[in-house]
Amino acid sequence: MVVLALTILVGAVSVLSLGVLLWVICKHFWIEHIPEGITHPMRLRFLSCFLHLSMTWGMIFEKLGLCYAAQFASFLHDLKPLKKDPDVVVTDIHFGTVPVKLYKPKEPSSTPRTGIIFFHGGGSILGSLRTHHNICLRLAKDCDSVVASVGYRKSPMYKYPVMKEDCETATVHFLRSLHVYGVDPARVVVCGDSIGGHAATVVCQEVMNRKDLPKFRAQVLIYSLLQSIDFQSPSYQQNDNIPLLSWNLAFYCWCCHLDINSSWKSVIKNGKHLPPEVWEKYRKWLGSEHIPERFKKRGYQPVPPGPVNEDAYEEIKFILNATCSPLIAEDDIVSQLPETCIVSCEYDLIRDHSLLYKKRLEDLGVPVTWHHMEDGFHGVLNTFDIRFLSFPCSSRIMDVVIQFIKKL
Repeated sequence: MVVLALTILVGAVSVLSLGVLLWVICKHFWIEHIPEGITHPMRLRFLSCFLHLSMTWGMIFEKLGLCYAAQFASFLHDLKPLKKDPDVVVTDIHFGTVPVKLYKPKEPSSTPRTGIIFFHGGGSILGSLRTHHNICLRLAKDCDSVVASVGYRKSPMYKYPVMKEDCETATVHFLRSLHVYGVDPARVVVCGDSIGGHAATVVCQEVMNRKDLPKFRAQVLIYSLLQSIDFQSPSYQQNDNIPLLSWNLAFYCWCCHLDINSSWKSVIKNGKHLPPEVWEKYRKWLGSEHIPERFKKRGYQPVPPGPVNEDAYEEIKFILNATCSPLIAEDDIVSQLPETCIVSCEYDLIRDHSLLYKKRLEDLGVPVTWHHMEDGFHGVLNTFDIRFLSFPCSSRIMDVVIQFIKKL
């Protein structure tokens, strides 16, 4: 009897697993689009299906009350073994209460090294010290630098501003301890990808005027999330269904991180969450007229904001804070920022964030090095050095970032 029950259970689980897999694959081919400009489309299809499969199973477990969907997905993503390099010493430590992976070249140096504070991406719900290990390992080795990779607390378990606070806490701790790690106070770089780039930007703006801390030498922003206000720019219209960051996933992450009711989805996408005077105030920085025309050729139709939904505005007006949308920080803040390296990707939902921030920095006299990946998509850097799933674009991003840092 027990054997029969176990057989039925195993059969039911197998059927359910197969059903979930087929549903994810069919959904991917039905909804998501991979442009011809992206190389190795089958690799991207595999990565997209794996992402959605992990999130789908996570949703099932969340409904059963076992864990958050993102927690299960993160667990799966963290299963890959960590690469070792005989030339780099990796240490797990804490800056205060914040876990950090510290990467330091094994060979002693007669002079202080460059320091890099790195914040990983993942939409605030995914990503970890493990998923970005290979990236930090390469930065430490090729830049002959000390890299502090910050393991901030993630959503949906922890909401805004917990991530910001963890990143700032770790940054201050590192800047106060540079002598301990053999870092030159005049050569500290803050770096991040996706929402990690958001964290890097916010931290840079928040601590730059503190008299008790060294100044950052530069910031490196890789397809960074820089505003949470306008969702109708050209890149949102062109890339809303491209892996690995579709509009639906981005909005889910946004709601998890900022603790916003997902029922406002259509209101927010159509620009009805803010009153006309707010749109007019920030048009000087967010308006599509500030985006070069060549980035509108794949299709763009300006959408005038609809009448404001007052209830939505009351709930989400805090997004106008510069810690949520660092792209709209005041000129006296942005003008003091250090030299910046910006990497953008053509097939990225939030591509235009980078283009708009680049213009703001340049208009205010901040030196900017910009690299645009014509075949790039959001999240491509995470494929760096993972064998058959790597994309040439990920190596090019690493190369330009390393060259930028080495020249500082």
